[in-house]
Amino acid sequence: MAVTKALSDPGRVRILLALRRGELCVCRITELFGLAPSTMSKHLSILHQGGLIVSRKEERWVYYRLPDRTAPAMIRAALDWTWKSLGKSGEAVADAKRLKAILKMDAQEICRRQCGGALRQTRKQTRVPA
Repeated sequence: MAVTKALSDPGRVRILLALRRGELCVCRITELFGLAPSTMSKHLSILHQGGLIVSRKEERWVYYRLPDRTAPAMIRAALDWTWKSLGKSGEAVADAKRLKAILKMDAQEICRRQCGGALRQTRKQTRVPA
């Protein structure tokens, strides 16, 4: 059931399609889709629980990629179906074009911008009106 849950959301399918290009840090994935870090974290967690993505942590960076050829047959079949059915959709093509531009950007700058925005938002929410 975890695989079908993971594939039931168009945003999560778009994340899988973006990862066809290779491993990406969470900052670049978040930049690509313009979602709040907490929302992206939830999507990535569901994909991970379904076995459709693999993560690794390197210092403060978290990277995601698709599973390798040793993944269970059901996972490989689900990913193959996703590529064949949706890999050339308008959204997938637009995402690939945008990802190409994002990959040229400095990952640390992307992360700083996202973390800074989250910090500013938290500060706004915790202010007490005068």
